[in-house]
Amino acid sequence: MTVKRVIFIRPGETDWNRDKRYQGWVAVPLNEHGRRQVQRLANFVRNIGLSAVYTSDLKRSLETAEILREKLGYPAVIDQRLRERNIGHWQGMTRQNMEAWYPDEYQAFLADPANYRIPGGESRKDVEERMLAAFNDILKDDKGETVGIISHSTVINTLLSCIIPHVQFGSVDVSNTGVTTIKRGDDGQWQIIQADDKTHLEGMESQQVHELEERS
Repeated sequence: MTVKRVIFIRPGETDWNRDKRYQGWVAVPLNEHGRRQVQRLANFVRNIGLSAVYTSDLKRSLETAEILREKLGYPAVIDQRLRERNIGHWQGMTRQNMEAWYPDEYQAFLADPANYRIPGGESRKDVEERMLAAFNDILKDDKGETVGIISHSTVINTLLSCIIPHVQFGSVDVSNTGVTTIKRGDDGQWQIIQADDKTHLEGMESQQVHELEERS
């Protein structure tokens, strides 16, 4: 059996999402609104026919996966490579903090956003390497035709820009509990068939990323 569809899911909301603080690898839990979002999501994804779910090991992802497990009936496979981008000593800051406190670093980042390695953190190229490796291993794992991946804004966008022609980094909106579905065609190429689907929220607010890059 070959994986034909992959469902990307961003975790539910945290207080840092609401405060527009970039989280990186910090263990920020879901807030109450985020847990309600994921409960709505769980009712939605149980009808998709997922045969397996893979998740980042960050706290907000694990909490999202646990709520989904209650509906799906099986646990997610944890993979550290699905983490958000490590943004070093920028973690916990707003964009305004970064610009004010680290102006030289921030300008260097803007000058070369794909290759700049944040002090103590990663470049987007670093993220690309680990995310591609994780994705290829998930495909090799071959747990069914449709699998889910709980991950984060920057890494989802990074992967999509690598595996789908004409998709530029940051061009896909990734909201809290937003569902983005890709499908593999007969030619083996991936294409987006649904981006950032939030119909399960039925009007509930969902924080959306406007890329610096990684407010997941």
